[in-house]
Amino acid sequence: MRLYEYKKAHMVNQTLKQEVSQLEADFCSALSDPNRILMLYALSEKSLNVTELTNELGLNQPTTSRHLKVLRERGLVQTVRSGTTVTYHLSDPRLIQALDLLRSVMRDRLTERASLINEIA
Repeated sequence: MRLYEYKKAHMVNQTLKQEVSQLEADFCSALSDPNRILMLYALSEKSLNVTELTNELGLNQPTTSRHLKVLRERGLVQTVRSGTTVTYHLSDPRLIQALDLLRSVMRDRLTERASLINEIA
């Protein structure tokens, strides 16, 4: 491979890494709000419309709609329209597995911190 081709391939690889990292950051930003995480867990149990999610989570309708818009834009939920009703569902059930894995990591870190505090006390 010539030096020019190597540099070009390296630049493409770097650009691709940056684009993937940006997609990951955008995806994770959708998880940065506790209400959106609760919505994902609620939708993992069954498909719901805005009114049902509003009632289930005790939020107002504009807040629920705003959060659903973020989740939809990031590809975490999808919609199905039936007449005037739009029902939301998870785009991939592995999202809950990923959230559960994160919770497990956090639980382990909290346990570790608690044991450190007990050693100090």
